[in-house]
Amino acid sequence: MPVQHVLDSTMHHRESGTGVPIVFLHGNPTSSYLWRNVMPAVGGGRLLAPDLIGMGESGKPAIAYSFDDHARYLDAWFDALDLRDVILVGHDWGGALAFDRAARHPGSVRGIAFTETIVKPMTWEEFPEGGRELFRAVKTDGVGESMILDDNAFIEQGLPATSARLGADDLDVYRRPYPTRESRLPLLRWPRSMPLGGEPADVVARIEAYDRWLKDSADVPKLLLTFEPGPGAMMHEGLVAWCAANIAGLETEHADVVAGHHTPEDEPVLIGSAVAAWADRHGLRAG
Repeated sequence: MPVQHVLDSTMHHRESGTGVPIVFLHGNPTSSYLWRNVMPAVGGGRLLAPDLIGMGESGKPAIAYSFDDHARYLDAWFDALDLRDVILVGHDWGGALAFDRAARHPGSVRGIAFTETIVKPMTWEEFPEGGRELFRAVKTDGVGESMILDDNAFIEQGLPATSARLGADDLDVYRRPYPTRESRLPLLRWPRSMPLGGEPADVVARIEAYDRWLKDSADVPKLLLTFEPGPGAMMHEGLVAWCAANIAGLETEHADVVAGHHTPEDEPVLIGSAVAAWADRHGLRAG
């Protein structure tokens, strides 16, 4: 995998093809490996999928791994590769980082496709019932550290429980970057950043800012990919309806198949084909 020096560390990424850059952003607790079967199904374009800082094969600097930290390192990676006019594809926190970058760099994004991501700050009641107890525990001092840093619960229990098709060999790939307590800090900080009940305030403000951009950017095509909800799915009907009412230039494509939260693991070819067809309908891959 190619490596780039960014700020005080390094970031690795997958890359294939030439043409208009299409950047695939993963979330927690995965890596660019999430997109290994999606990218070939997308086909044309310069396809790139970074490992976020502290995750996958990227470096693990001594930082807090806040949302802002991830955005800063990702910005530096975009600058290092001179990626200025791109299509973004995001899952989970990767979708949030895609929205955030587009809002802060208007005119730099041709289109955004997303699935199972963070589209708005939520009340606890809006959050899927199956995940409330888990996230309350993770956000509790001491309890979250025990679960994520000591027991590696997001890898060992959470990831297999939220994908319908994840294999043992694939889980090994996701497990490998986190052999120690210290290496798992990003896996803890991400769920603690989930915007629930108005906290954390800095992340809520960041998401409210990109929500304003999503509402006012009708000139940027957007694609929401949904499935019949499988294990851990978070994009319930209420959030899908919110997206339809509040995201300008949005198309929603629903596949009548069951997929868990990690949709790129469960239905990579469907996702890749849908992104390719959407991009070509809008001429996004035209040079």
